[in-house]
Amino acid sequence: MISMSMRRCAVAFALGLAAGCSAPPVPMPEPPSPAPVPSAAPASWVGTWGTAVQHGGRSFQDHTVRQIVHTSIGGDSARVRFSNEFGSGPLVIGSAYLAHRAGGGTVTDSRPVMFGGATTVTVPAGQTAVSDEVAFTVPADGDVAVTVHLPTTAGGTVHGIAVQDTYVASGDQAAAGGLSGAKTESSWYFLSGLDVRNAGAAGAVVAFGASITDGFGSRFNGNQRWPDLLADRLRAAGYTVGVLNAGISGNRLTVDDRGESALNRFERDVLSRPGARWVIISDDAINDLGAADPPSTAELIGALGTLVERAHGAGLRVICSTLTPYEGAGYWTARGESARGEINAFLRGPGSGCDAVLDADRATHDPSAPTRYRRAYDSGDHLHPGAAGLQAIADAVPLDVFTR
Repeated sequence: MISMSMRRCAVAFALGLAAGCSAPPVPMPEPPSPAPVPSAAPASWVGTWGTAVQHGGRSFQDHTVRQIVHTSIGGDSARVRFSNEFGSGPLVIGSAYLAHRAGGGTVTDSRPVMFGGATTVTVPAGQTAVSDEVAFTVPADGDVAVTVHLPTTAGGTVHGIAVQDTYVASGDQAAAGGLSGAKTESSWYFLSGLDVRNAGAAGAVVAFGASITDGFGSRFNGNQRWPDLLADRLRAAGYTVGVLNAGISGNRLTVDDRGESALNRFERDVLSRPGARWVIISDDAINDLGAADPPSTAELIGALGTLVERAHGAGLRVICSTLTPYEGAGYWTARGESARGEINAFLRGPGSGCDAVLDADRATHDPSAPTRYRRAYDSGDHLHPGAAGLQAIADAVPLDVFTR
């Protein structure tokens, strides 16, 4: 507080009458502290490519395995996910590299992938390893190669139908641009995801289903699965949304078959995916309808409702896909057709809990014979859509759900 004498002197100084007053010390203001400069937090991780693993696959003994993945969105840096979910023993990765694909099994701009600062990692059975961040520009809608040297490892974890060449060569050639003596295979081994940092990404959508989602019968090395075609639509419309394919051919909704059931793998393959904000629950139930001892319609509807509830509980929005027609397929029955109609009616109705509906049935069926595909959309086996049918499914996804 300022005293009265100090106030009088202050007035005297102001009037030029300061005799007898000594000037009070005027403290110099301290220079303001510089405002803290906010450091831009790194963008959160979001998946640009992913697959669902299942039990099976081969063993490797001093092999180099180069696997090609097709991205949905780009990023400024990347990390890789390796799964030993179904291994009977440890998965030893001697070295790993991330590169741009130059063509075939040849790569360029190869970067080493580290794990806790080390070039090698041992992944225990039942576990997943996530690499360190790699300074590597990932293109949108581009091919990226993930190459590993496997000194010795048993099989056990695979995605059986990759619809994509994988290159396997003897010895440690992981750092090489081209592989000497490589043979091609058509599965992904131990590889489960590629994540990117992209500040503009809104998140990722997981396409969750069976063979129709997996791309069974689509053009080999063509990236023409309907989730790939959805990624094309999203980019063209200006959305930066990663698209992850969690389809497994032959998979079922309620029973472990060709991989764990949809109910059992939902946590791993959907809810735990980096940046996942949406899920499309697709075609698993069609395989339940064709089973020798199919679950009841009520059981299947209950299982679908459980998936919707679990997704909502984790903060994801749910797009429910109706089941496509399949009359003429080897396991079609009138009972299964009746159940398909009931399931589709449930999914379209207000009681499903779905946030949006992908009406794959109406997008692909023959209006004059709605239990069958349009001829132009049928692959020929009457169960799987052909190229035009896959495009029709992708085109039927309502994009407005990605703005909510």
